[in-house]
Amino acid sequence: MTSNVDDRTMRERMLAGDLYLADDPELAEHLLRAEELMEAYNSSPARDPQARRRLLAELLGAVGEGTVIRPPLRVDYGSNLRIGARSFANYGLVALDVAPITIGDDVQIGTNVQLMTPTHPIDPELRRAKWEAARPITIGDNVWLGSGAIVLAGVTIGGNTVVGAGAVVTRDLPPNVVAVGNPARVIRTIEPGEAPDATASTP
Repeated sequence: MTSNVDDRTMRERMLAGDLYLADDPELAEHLLRAEELMEAYNSSPARDPQARRRLLAELLGAVGEGTVIRPPLRVDYGSNLRIGARSFANYGLVALDVAPITIGDDVQIGTNVQLMTPTHPIDPELRRAKWEAARPITIGDNVWLGSGAIVLAGVTIGGNTVVGAGAVVTRDLPPNVVAVGNPARVIRTIEPGEAPDATASTP
């Protein structure tokens, strides 16, 4: 006879993408750790890049060689955010990494971009009871996210794609396209060797 009792911790449920309660002592400790490291990173001296790099490596799940994230940076846990090599995030990145956020190599992220993995139930009783969940976000290599872009839970953006400033990405985007608007829609494909333009605004 099998039991229907779910004996997983809330953190295990969260990482599995299932409903969980955020008001949990284990999760609270992980949040506090991230907040302390964020506070240190965001106030770190610009003239001490080695100290800033050490704090970033301690905060995030992985950070590639040559990658720069300009403070302030905001995360939930940090440990669920992984970013590849030679990527750049300008001021004000918000990456709520309740579920994994994976950012590839050579990615350009403009100011005030938001990567939002959390979700909440449509069912009002579940929402009132404070159940929530999350779905992962994946950003492919050499993607450019223009300033103010928002990427919602469960989205994958293919390599080389450009997302215009202020776009809200609610669904997956294929590689090698330009997408703009709310909700973001593909307006054209990217051909090799194209001249640069200002579709996504400056990073």
